[in-house]
Amino acid sequence: MDRLKIELMAEQELIAKTFLLLHEAWQRPHKNEVELAAIASFLHNVYNGIENILKRIFKFKGIAIPSSSSSHKDLLDTALNIGIISPALAEQLNTYRGFRHFFVHAYVLMLDEEQLLPLANNLPTVWHQFEDEIEAFINHD
Repeated sequence: MDRLKIELMAEQELIAKTFLLLHEAWQRPHKNEVELAAIASFLHNVYNGIENILKRIFKFKGIAIPSSSSSHKDLLDTALNIGIISPALAEQLNTYRGFRHFFVHAYVLMLDEEQLLPLANNLPTVWHQFEDEIEAFINHD
């Protein structure tokens, strides 16, 4: 269990640094495509970090990591089904999963500050809830 906690802490440190960069980019008064691309990239990075944490837990617990064409959705569904995350958190994370899909397949020119705003504003709350639920799951075992 100590090895898992060390791995999760390393991922959490990277996410914390990403939050600082996200905040810095968001504070810029006028956001052109470069700033919006940075913000979107940081949102994407945090969500990827969340998926990485789930994968590390799966690996530690001997749970198969989904590898189908719907692996990102399957990862959240499995985490929900085995009680790592709550239904409310799964719903919120699904929004970021959808953004992840958009970000990977869209052009930067398609980014809209008004669409990024709620994602950026809500992400700290979602992240803290995720941390709390992960900690509760790990400490329960």
